[in-house]
Amino acid sequence: MSSSHGISRRDFIRWAVAAPASLSFTSVFLPRLAAALQEAVKEYPIIWLQASTCSHPSIKNVILEQILPGRQLILAYHGTLMAATGKLSVDAAREAAAKYKGKYVLVVEGAIPTKEDGIYGHVGEENGKPFTMLRWIDVFGKNAMAALTVGTCAAYGGLPAAAPNPSGSMGLNDVFKMLNVTTPVINIPGCPCHPDWFIGTVSKILLYGMPQPKELDEYGRLKLFFGRTVHNRCIKRDYLDDGIFAAKFGDEGCLLELGCKGPFTNADCPIRLWNGGVNWCINAGAPCIGCTEMGFPDAHSPIYQRR
Repeated sequence: MSSSHGISRRDFIRWAVAAPASLSFTSVFLPRLAAALQEAVKEYPIIWLQASTCSHPSIKNVILEQILPGRQLILAYHGTLMAATGKLSVDAAREAAAKYKGKYVLVVEGAIPTKEDGIYGHVGEENGKPFTMLRWIDVFGKNAMAALTVGTCAAYGGLPAAAPNPSGSMGLNDVFKMLNVTTPVINIPGCPCHPDWFIGTVSKILLYGMPQPKELDEYGRLKLFFGRTVHNRCIKRDYLDDGIFAAKFGDEGCLLELGCKGPFTNADCPIRLWNGGVNWCINAGAPCIGCTEMGFPDAHSPIYQRR
């Protein structure tokens, strides 16, 4: 790798793998990541479907400002970011899927409505009829090299799948099973998904290919980010060990009695931090609500009561 990037190829690869486990991706690291990827990996087209979602704007900013300039990720379709609309945009996705069959990455953001053949959510038209999100998953999922879910809704159903779930919304894995699609899926949950988790996962795929099964947990998440519980590294861990529990918000003590789901929530939030690396839920006085876990939010309700 050129020394103009200020980092050797060997150091970059070591850094790219180690950094997500201990650091946020800073404004210093991201440009170097993009520059290094230009020389380290080949191109991967992306078809990005926004299904039943509230969107992840910071992740899109990273794609536009840091990854796409290096052309390692070719954004073949994204309903919000691409210039084309309507039939032109759908045709662009179909053309990319045909051109890069078996070589593109399908990114899914949001849950997929499945009831009544998916009519409760559609993007564009197909032969004069609504092109449902369910149909998108069928058409573009089966020929993808891999699929990434961005956020808990795409991974496990999340809020759209909460009771009574009138649209029959599901996470991508469940929809793939229903459609007999065997494309491998990597889940990057979170409500929202932390940008570092997404960029770290994409970087790993670009550099080394799809993760091995031993690198994923039972819910399809990279152990690199989701291998330990929030409780394990919580700033209030000592309070629990000493049996000191907060009785109301603002009290000193462990937040377990106020509904904290940290002991059974896997994520590196305590060292990752949010809002540009300045804070996270528990440091702000709120309990962990378990947003990276399967079953959120129904399985974790009521949010502010101990399970």
